[in-house]
Amino acid sequence: MSHDINCPISQRALLSPPDLSWISRAQVNQPAVLRRAEQVQARQAVKKAWQAAWLLKAVTFIDLTTLSGDDTSSNVQRLCYKAKYPIREDLLKALNMHDKGITTAAVCVYPARVCDAVKALKAAGCDIPVASEQVSQGFQPLQTNSRSMRHLPSLQLLKLSLYDEIRQFRKASGDARVKTILATGELGSLTNVYKASLVAMMAGSDFIKTSTGKETVNATLPVAIVMLRAIRDFFWKTGTKVGFKPAGGIRTAKDALVWLSLVKEELGDEWLTPELFRIGASSLLSDIERQIYHHVTGRYAAYHDLPMS
Repeated sequence: MSHDINCPISQRALLSPPDLSWISRAQVNQPAVLRRAEQVQARQAVKKAWQAAWLLKAVTFIDLTTLSGDDTSSNVQRLCYKAKYPIREDLLKALNMHDKGITTAAVCVYPARVCDAVKALKAAGCDIPVASEQVSQGFQPLQTNSRSMRHLPSLQLLKLSLYDEIRQFRKASGDARVKTILATGELGSLTNVYKASLVAMMAGSDFIKTSTGKETVNATLPVAIVMLRAIRDFFWKTGTKVGFKPAGGIRTAKDALVWLSLVKEELGDEWLTPELFRIGASSLLSDIERQIYHHVTGRYAAYHDLPMS
């Protein structure tokens, strides 16, 4: 689970009980999804001025992340500074974007470093949200004493237990946004990814996220297509918009353009906002800044040309 701090939202009504018939009926056409993913991957990226504009847009979706066990207050402070000033000011001036208030969408740290991040951002005079992630190793269903659940098939019991656990996080989080990390690389099939997405959204998740970024398999295009279509189906059925966050392995400016294009095509421009789309990344911003530097100067930056977070 993860939370966005200082991002008040209207707590939406929870679906109760979860629609198990919808979940049970769900099936994903894997060959069709894989063909769609190949088409997206093979598409040529936008060029020149359009590319620069899209890359600056991508910056505003980044949850600039450090999730290391040896994080210190100093490196969190540097990360927060980079979140406020993600692109060198002279490069933004060359693009006439220096007064547009471009920052990353959030800073993402472990719970123990939330206070450091909030303090650093407050000192910098900015209101960039702080996201915090607490990652558990595997799902442990909550204990239940409900007699009505004892005779359910084990798969339905697991769905209800997962639903109940996420719902408890939703209630405890108040007005903070709640992201549910699905660890999609461990789910075994695209159909399971779709079903897990539905359960998480029914339980009140404001975002669903592909992975922690630390698994063997992280964000992939086939998984993203399935999750985005689950979000779309959920919106059509309930009228509720749920956000999407891919994480893990998104390191290059080209990657970012692919993800923005995919979200735009699957969900539309309404989802191209930090309230509904985030990219979890630690090194992506550096490559985007290098590409902006190349667009402005016509050459690639040397190591010392760009400030590091």
